[in-house]
Amino acid sequence: MCLVGFSQTTTSFKQANTLYNSGNYKEAIGRYDAILASNQHSAELYFNLANCYYKLNEIGPSIFYYEKALQLAPNDFDILNNLGYAQKMTIDSIQEVPESGVSKLLNKTLNSFSVDGWAVRCVGLVFVFVALFLGYYLSHSEAKKRLYFVSSSVVLGVLFTSLGLLFKKNRLDKSTHPAIIFAKETEVKTEPNLRAETSFTLHEGTKVQVIEDYNEDWLKIKLLNGETGWMPSSELKTL
Repeated sequence: MCLVGFSQTTTSFKQANTLYNSGNYKEAIGRYDAILASNQHSAELYFNLANCYYKLNEIGPSIFYYEKALQLAPNDFDILNNLGYAQKMTIDSIQEVPESGVSKLLNKTLNSFSVDGWAVRCVGLVFVFVALFLGYYLSHSEAKKRLYFVSSSVVLGVLFTSLGLLFKKNRLDKSTHPAIIFAKETEVKTEPNLRAETSFTLHEGTKVQVIEDYNEDWLKIKLLNGETGWMPSSELKTL
């Protein structure tokens, strides 16, 4: 059953790609959406879907799906490159609050892999450590024992560091809720009320952080520059 489902998904993906290559972007989006509806996800699928919306000049959805692809493949050059092009088409220019060198390096390291990526690397390091430990235990040469001991100690240190980064990345992902503005233009309010004063205006494609919700109709958002406000939940889509 699983093999049949996989075969069907692969066929649908190829058909959607054919539609995309022939310029039938709306039809391709329908095929890609059908694959997503079957609970099949991949960086390639999100990337191609984003490309379709980009070709149709729908900046909000294109940035949203480039970001989704980036969550699964954080270091993919093509995704980063195309996301950069899409972001240049947005209206809002928001200056990020400067980070210290240490904080910037830590965040860059954390975001170099997804949670699954860090987990895979930790498992790999465990196998390497076990192999080196067995080499140390079974070796009869003092020189080799010393080499295995030093190597296993280094790998163990890297493993513990990677585990720490894995747990930190997991906590970070659970505590942050990024979203993309889908409305062409939206007023961000001081309170979750349409009659409240407008703090600032945002436009399609801008990335924000959702930090609170109110009755499911309103979301409190935070910008890179630290500004906060409330906006209708229907005008943005969380990643």
